[in-house]
Amino acid sequence: MCRHAPVIKTSKHLFLNLPLLEDKLTSWMDSVTSGWTHNARVIANSWVKEGLKPRCITRDLKWGTPVPLEGYTDKVFYVWFDAPIGYLSITACYTEEWERWWKNREQVVHYEFMAKDNVPFHSVVFPSSQLGTHDPYTLVNHLVATEYLNYEDGKFSKSRGVGVFGNNAQETGIPADVWRFYLLYVRPESQDSTFSWSDLMAKNNTELLNNLGNFANRALSFLEKNYGSCVPAMTLGQEEKMLLVRINRELKQYIALLENAKLRDAIKPIFSISRLGNQLMQAAQPWVLIKSTIEEEKAKAGTVIGLCANIICQLSVMLLPYMPNLSAKLQEQLGVGPDINHLIPEFTCRLPAGHRIGKPAPLFQKIEQVQIDELKKRFSGAQVGSASPGNPAVATPAPPLAEASNTLETPENLALKVAQQGDKVRQLKAAKAEKAIVTAAVAELLDLKKRLATAEEVATKQTNDTPAATTEKPTLTNSVENLTKQVTEQGDKVRGLKTTKADKASIDAAVAVLLELKKQLALAEGKDPAESSGNATGKSKKKGQQK
Repeated sequence: MCRHAPVIKTSKHLFLNLPLLEDKLTSWMDSVTSGWTHNARVIANSWVKEGLKPRCITRDLKWGTPVPLEGYTDKVFYVWFDAPIGYLSITACYTEEWERWWKNREQVVHYEFMAKDNVPFHSVVFPSSQLGTHDPYTLVNHLVATEYLNYEDGKFSKSRGVGVFGNNAQETGIPADVWRFYLLYVRPESQDSTFSWSDLMAKNNTELLNNLGNFANRALSFLEKNYGSCVPAMTLGQEEKMLLVRINRELKQYIALLENAKLRDAIKPIFSISRLGNQLMQAAQPWVLIKSTIEEEKAKAGTVIGLCANIICQLSVMLLPYMPNLSAKLQEQLGVGPDINHLIPEFTCRLPAGHRIGKPAPLFQKIEQVQIDELKKRFSGAQVGSASPGNPAVATPAPPLAEASNTLETPENLALKVAQQGDKVRQLKAAKAEKAIVTAAVAELLDLKKRLATAEEVATKQTNDTPAATTEKPTLTNSVENLTKQVTEQGDKVRGLKTTKADKASIDAAVAVLLELKKQLALAEGKDPAESSGNATGKSKKKGQQK
């Protein structure tokens, strides 16, 4: 910052004359908003109700799309005037026939998905721009806006390191499809919802692993083992036909919900169908029927398992919008290609008798409580007085380092503190912590560096002035109790640095302090310091040999 007081200046800008388009916009909105979410309608109507005002579409900034108009070339377009135009230009980069989509109101149904704070730009500003051209641009039919997703008992906050964000998700070890599934399962479609690690674990272990995964794996494994991976002949009885009625009911609901952009609710029919398949397996018990000496029962086992394979095939298609990787994996196990991926309004057996499936394999892994506990801690943000490995972002300044009366102000100790504080500053910057917190941490780092320089200067002077025979350092307390406590604390610090895989310089500095403390403790206890050091070295070698 220049540190000068702000100066008010006049600047010439371009505006959209929205009042001139208000009647045309209102007429259009009345004809389409039945396909919009409730919050989108409320937000758009509030703008119109207040009366539209001219909207500035340029900014005095260095970054952005330059305005290609004489007298305004030193300005850029306001991002939310410019960004929606990108929808058209991206399509134009893809195909020269972009107007088939963007100037075709009669044949194209246009969906837009967004957070509710972007609704005004897509319901008022951009449609007004399109209507103002008098060209037949395709306007939005379904404007789908979400409410807010909260995090555990609070809100997501990048500055405070609270919550898991896109760049962190891949580091958790949880597959991308599980993330897609869960975030759509808790999608805040009509009201705020909450991301919960415990709920993520529960949904993965119940709906994905125990329901869908269990059904697919045991049905296809049974088919591989008992029918040589070939779908057996199927003769549907009354029970199987009733099951198809129930599956068709779920399928029709799934299609209707997706057509109305109810993405969260459309997940439920998928798992309802999977449960129906599980119930069929459990009730019919094909593993018992196949061992029967009665041919009708053996044939029924084939019908049940063949029908289960076809239900799994149907599920693989329904899963595609939600879990594309899983869908492809499941279809590979079924021995079908991507041409299967089209929805049919009524369930039909797409795997005929004789179709050979691929190799069955588990689809999901159980998420353990210990993993969830670690992730909760990692993404909770640092609390006052605590810091956890793998959780660099902190919300408040760390408590002051130990008071001078309880800490050895030796160059070694101060070097360790400088290294630790330097790590803290880097972590805060990487986590984009609040400016005040970073500034306070930097100030503490600079103070520690000054104290280190002073301590090194004093130590050098003492070395030059002290007779060679002197072995006792006056700055170290000779209290056995105090030294024992300091050795324990420093040992914990060394272990903590190694556990969090701190840089080598920090670990070496901490180890040096620990060895010096052990030496002083040995002297205070009347022992030979060399013997104590030798024991420690011996343990280290023994441990190395075991490795």
